[in-house]
Order: sequence, then C-alpha cells, then structure tokens
Amino acid sequence: MAELSDDPQTLVSTDWLAAHLNDPDLRLLDASWHMPDTGRSGAAEYAQQHIPGARFFDIDDISDARSELPHMAPATEKFMSRLRAMGVGDGHQVVIYDSTGLFSAARVWWLFRLMGKRDVAVLDGGLPKWLAEGRPVEDMAPVIRDRHMTTSRQNQMLRDVTQVARAAKLEDHTILDARGPGRFEGTEPEPRAGLRSGHIPGARNVHYATLLTPNGTMKSVPALQKVFAEAGADLTKPVITTCGSGVTAAIINLALERIGKTDHALYDGSWSEWGMFPDLPIETGPAR
Repeated sequence: MAELSDDPQTLVSTDWLAAHLNDPDLRLLDASWHMPDTGRSGAAEYAQQHIPGARFFDIDDISDARSELPHMAPATEKFMSRLRAMGVGDGHQVVIYDSTGLFSAARVWWLFRLMGKRDVAVLDGGLPKWLAEGRPVEDMAPVIRDRHMTTSRQNQMLRDVTQVARAAKLEDHTILDARGPGRFEGTEPEPRAGLRSGHIPGARNVHYATLLTPNGTMKSVPALQKVFAEAGADLTKPVITTCGSGVTAAIINLALERIGKTDHALYDGSWSEWGMFPDLPIETGPAR
C-alpha cells in the first residue's frame, strides 16, 4: 500500500527498503530501545542480528548526559559528532527501525527532525516485519566512513516544563499523552519509582498502540484521523505530545506528520519530569 508507506520523510515500507538497501547514500539505523523493566538490551540484540548495513543508535547515549531525566535531547554538537562517527551526514537518506515494530524508532526520527534533517524515515513494521518476510540480516558491524553533518536546530519542535505548564493553563495547545489508559487515568502505578499518577490537566489520551495495526505498522491516514477524533483531540490548535519519558510520544508526532499536521512539538521531560514535582497540577480519571 503506497499510501500507507513509502514517504522518505516519514514512513517507508519493507519493500521500499529492500529496493534501496544498497543505495550508496542510504544510512540505516537500528534504534531499538526497551523499557528498563523488560530486561532486554537493544545493543545486545543488534550485535546478534540486524538488517544489513545498519548502525546502532543508542538513545540513552546520544542524549543530554547533564540531565537527571532519561534520554533528553542532546546538544546539537553532541548529536553531530556522534552521527559523524557513525558515518551519517549530509546528503544521506536515513531510515530508522527498531526491534519492536514501531516503538523507539519514532523518537530518533523526531530527533533528526529537531536537528533540521528532513530526509529521514521510519521503517514501517520494523525488524519484526522484515524478519517475518524472510529478508536478510547479519551480525557484522558495517565499515564506517566519516561524513560531514550540518544541522539547523528546530526548537519549535521541543517544549520544556515551563512551556507545557503555560500551555495547560492557557489551554491554547492540545496536549496528547501516549501512555496507556491506566497510567493516564492514574489507576496504574508508574514504572519509574517516585512519580505521582495521573496526567497533565486538559490532556487527551492517545495511547500509541491505537495508532498502530496489530502487526506493528502505522494505520492509514483516514484511520489515524479517526483515532485522533475519537480521543477528542482538537487539531485546530498546535499539539504538544507527552508520554513517560519522551519515547512513545514521538509516535504521535510521526502520526500527526502523516496526516499533514506540522505544528507539533514534543515535551521531552514528559511524565518523568511532570510527575516528579509536587507543585505541578495533575488530573486523574478520563480526559475531561
């Protein structure tokens, strides 16, 4: 289905990747990341098998090490130096995948967008779909050739806690939370210790899983629009996405981009930050 995939700035299909796998200017990144309580290691799984030519993008390493919050967006200089060392730079078409299907890859897509890079797409269905179709994998790391990278940071794609608190108070943005309904409503405990339960006042719940099909691919544009409508998301306002730690929120950003909504930003601290401060207001129960 070409309508569903094959846009080198948002999503591409496994068929598209197979056809372009040997293109000299394609750079493939394995951005697999797992919640701490899963006991899985993206790096270890990459070392066992990955799509030929893929480099491993470590979300926790390529982040702001000065922050106590998990995997916050790195400084521009750190992003450029890390990617350059991976042989990724100007003139490359970047495709990002993960070992879940469509989970952490969207976060790295958003990071590239934040840095002003637009020729970047997520592999729809990720490694599970690639493997299910019997396509090749390898366990060797690729040969790296240095490539210069220039960036143009797009700060309008990022929101901090002060900006989100203001947006919630003024109700001039639509805040969309990608966590599951139990965490959103405050009936399930947070996986990170010490955090309160609930959601940012006025937020709507768009659980990231509702944007995906059962096989881990992103739903069609009309189906995505239906999900947002059913969640009560007012898309006439600019959107701020949030989740537990800024990873699955990016799936909403990707879905918004797919339906043609471009004024969206991600709250990088997400609930790891908001849930930590007792002076920030919270709501529990369904979205109001």
